[in-house]
This record gives sequence, structure tokens and C-alpha cells, in this order.
Amino acid sequence: MSSVEPLDVAVTIAAVERETGLSKDTLRIWERRYGFPTPLRDANGGRLYPAEQLEKLRLIRHLMDQGMRPGKIVAAPLPELAAHMGVVQAASTSVGSESGPASEVIALLKAHAVTALRETLSLYLARLGLQRFVIEVVAPLNVAIGQSWAEGGIAVFEEHLYSEQVQPLLRQAIGALPAADQRPRILLTTLPGEEHQIGLLMAQACLAVEGAQCISLGVQTPVRDIVLAARAHQVDIVALSFSPVLQVNAAWAMLADVRQVLDAGIALWAGGSLWQRSRRTVEGVRTLGGLTDIPAELAAWRELH
Repeated sequence: MSSVEPLDVAVTIAAVERETGLSKDTLRIWERRYGFPTPLRDANGGRLYPAEQLEKLRLIRHLMDQGMRPGKIVAAPLPELAAHMGVVQAASTSVGSESGPASEVIALLKAHAVTALRETLSLYLARLGLQRFVIEVVAPLNVAIGQSWAEGGIAVFEEHLYSEQVQPLLRQAIGALPAADQRPRILLTTLPGEEHQIGLLMAQACLAVEGAQCISLGVQTPVRDIVLAARAHQVDIVALSFSPVLQVNAAWAMLADVRQVLDAGIALWAGGSLWQRSRRTVEGVRTLGGLTDIPAELAAWRELH
């Protein structure tokens, strides 16, 4: 453990967890496995993290949210992380431009203008329709807001405020769609340890627009209950949403476990940015790297059924 930095500019492991969303267990595992972070110790032996390590952890978390694996970036030097951030920034330039929604939404978040934020998002939804709103506004906004948080531009509570405005808006728009009358019937959820709701709602929105019958269980459903729900609702597909918070090897292992106990006649789909960089396959599991894959995947399923 390092002891060079003064303790009064360091923060506790609980504070790091709050600021970055990285669990205490994850931080300890990285410390052993990758040699980073390198916390100081207080008088009682508790971990303390200097400001520059907290900043690096923010960058790492943001890059993970864009699909990068911890093993590739946790031990990387800051210049390499900065280079990766440059790629992410370039990819989000269009949504982050002055004419795009990102700068407007971030300004409203910083101003704590909740009503104006809600009205602005509702206006984009009304102009574009649900599917385009999800793909062209919400998806790139997630990237831009995550980037702003990683750079210290917005606080954690402001990021949460954004999510809390988007989620009910998506639920309301999904509920307003005509009742689906065609297959497939799809059960949507996430596995234990995956608590990100917004990606699940975005997938449900895109599936529902295409006429699929969607049954959502929300997040973190135990595997046994996924199997029971799939049988009870006689679904054709179980669709699981993943964010880069989970390590890809662990996610594949969980998918294999689900596939093993799920009825053979039920398809298993896994979606989210976690799969964009993975070339691995598991028999009986279909991975979707993006929301734009959904129409083609549904069409292919319907052709076979």
C-alpha cells in the first residue's frame, strides 16, 4: 500500500463506491488482480483513495460502460485511458454538438430544472416516435451523460436524476402502444448483479414497437424464477439485458447456466453493449450488440416460426 499522499486529500472506499458505482468487492479484487487501485491506509487500516485514483476509476467505469473489459483497462496508464476516451468522445460528437440533445439535457441537469428536463425529453419523444427516440436520443444521451459524469461535469445525483426522468417516460410510451397480437412472446429481465433498468426498458421499447408481446420482470431476477416465469407465461424468448458492469466471462457463465435449465423450446437472447466486443458463442444463446439489431432478429425468428 502506498503512504506518500497526504490522507486529507483521499476518500474512503465507501465514497469511491458512491462516486463510481464500482462495488467495494470489485475494488478489492482489482487491487489484487491488476495492482490498481493502490489505496493508502488510515490509522485503523481502512482504505483511502487519493483524488487522482478516484478520477482514474471514474474513467475506467465510463469506458466499461462503453463495452471495454476491465482486464484491458484497469492496469492501463492514464495516457492510454485518455486515448480510449478520445475514441469515445469522437463517437459521441454528433449527439454532443450544440444542435443535439446532449448539451441541452446536461445544462438542464446542472440547473436542476426537473420540469424543463421532463418537458424537453417528452418533446423529443413526440417529434421522433418511440423507436427513434430510444435509438437516436436516449442511447447516445446515455453515452454523453456517462462521459460528463466520468469527467466530473455532472454529479452522481444528476446522473440518477436523468435516469429517473427517462424511465417513467419510456414506460408510459410503451404502455400507450397498441396491444401486441403477434408472436414472439418475450420475457425480459436481468440476472442477479445487473441492476441497470434503463437498458432493459430501451430493449422492451424497441421490441414492443415491432409488435412483440413483452413481459418484463424488472431487474435482478434469480435464474430459477426466470425459468418458472418463462413456463408460466408460455414465452417464446427470454431476453436478458447486460451492461458492462459485469465481466464478460462471468456473464457468459451465467448465460450457460440459464441455457442449461431453460426449456429447450425457448430461445435465449442476450443484449447490451457488453457483447459488442465479444466473439465467443454459447450454443443456444443469441447475442445482440445493439438496439438496431432487434428488427432483423425478430424477422428471422418469425420466418422460422
